[in-house]
Amino acid sequence: MRPSKPVLWAMLALCAGTAQAATIAVDVGHYLAAPGATSAYGETEFGYNLALAKVVAQRLRADGHVVLLIGAGGDMDSLRARPAMASGADLFISIHHDSVQERYLSTWTVAGKAQRYSDISHGYSVFVSKDNPRYTESLGCAEAVGSAMKRAGFAPNLHHVMNDAGEGYAVLDPDLAVYQSSLIVVKYATVPALLLEAGVIINRDEALAMKQPDTRRRVADAVASAMSCLTPE
Repeated sequence: MRPSKPVLWAMLALCAGTAQAATIAVDVGHYLAAPGATSAYGETEFGYNLALAKVVAQRLRADGHVVLLIGAGGDMDSLRARPAMASGADLFISIHHDSVQERYLSTWTVAGKAQRYSDISHGYSVFVSKDNPRYTESLGCAEAVGSAMKRAGFAPNLHHVMNDAGEGYAVLDPDLAVYQSSLIVVKYATVPALLLEAGVIINRDEALAMKQPDTRRRVADAVASAMSCLTPE
């Protein structure tokens, strides 16, 4: 018989060696059969998400947090199942990398193959849902992550609020690139939840930067430093 979510988290906390650790679910955005955006160099967003999520999870564990890595196998095709797995956690974080609308894309050649790119957008953004039952806490953690990313030298991405971008997102904090959304994984979570678009991989420069180990480490450090937003029960 599989343990319930609260029992599972308790077991993980014991393995972490601390009863005071926060429990954090780190979700790898997308999956192998539907890998999300494609970078300016033809690489999948899922690959970027998985690599970054692993670094974030490792960094959080180093701080003593209990971490559940969701979707790392690449076979989780249910968006609602992802936040459901986080039941009992203190926070759900979905890791993603961004793109732009089709009409902004141009074509160039990489290693003899045509690829799509756009340099119009760059930087990070953070999304929360007002439909989340823990919205106030979600927003607090989203602002903490946005602030930490900005302090770490990452640029807030305001492309989502351009009048002609066709995005339809309401900006909650333009200085920190925090947005209101109806994205399923944050909307249907029963715990505080946010989605982090760490960078724009359709952007040629940023696609390369986001692959660098130092960049991933800086993102992970920023996320870890923002965990002071948590008040474990």
